[in-house]
Amino acid sequence: MEVGGLRVNPFTMGGMREKQRCDWAKAEPNITYHDTEWGVPHHDDRALFELLILEGAQAGLSWTTILNKRAGYRRAFDNFDTRRVARYDARKVQQLLEDSEIVRNRLKIAAAVQNARGLLDVQKEFGSFDAYIWRFVGGQPIQNAWRSLREAPTRTAESDAMSKDLAKRGFKFVGSTICYAFMQATGMVNDHVVTCFRYREATAAQLPPALCRSPKGHPSGGAAKPGRLPYRGKSQA
Repeated sequence: MEVGGLRVNPFTMGGMREKQRCDWAKAEPNITYHDTEWGVPHHDDRALFELLILEGAQAGLSWTTILNKRAGYRRAFDNFDTRRVARYDARKVQQLLEDSEIVRNRLKIAAAVQNARGLLDVQKEFGSFDAYIWRFVGGQPIQNAWRSLREAPTRTAESDAMSKDLAKRGFKFVGSTICYAFMQATGMVNDHVVTCFRYREATAAQLPPALCRSPKGHPSGGAAKPGRLPYRGKSQA
């Protein structure tokens, strides 16, 4: 547009500028999810359980499909109350198979129930699922610096270790690729591209000191010191 005979960018007028996002966030519900949740460190066991189940449900489908069914999942799975889901019996599973607001796949539904039981066992051993799962990144987010999501991996040594350990504990639909998507969703890894407006916000996010300590026996071998963010991939320079 022209103002006073000069051609100007309307998005920069008055200090306003169009937000740049990761390429996959082009329309709703992806935009809101990207802007408010994706890449934000999650430490609530219910929220972690929800994303673990949703990432498993996505296998073979698009994430947009899962986000569109998210409200249905929360209703059908008792808002992802782990203790309730762990008690689901064959009758409840059949009801879920008839629920059009979720992915009606018997293996995925059975996996959700099995994973709820596995999560309860993990809580008994580690105190919380949060304390267990964040061990795989040394207690703090891995900060990448991708210029394009095409540069980002679909699996890493950390997701391999997570997948192997979860499977050993009886969890289902926890292949390494699913685990890496889970890590991205829960903020265990910051995979916003460097041009995305959320990148620096995620980079600046710090965990409480108690959660930044690297537990003994860290599965991925070696851990970052509290207060420092581990980097990998290309630098911004």
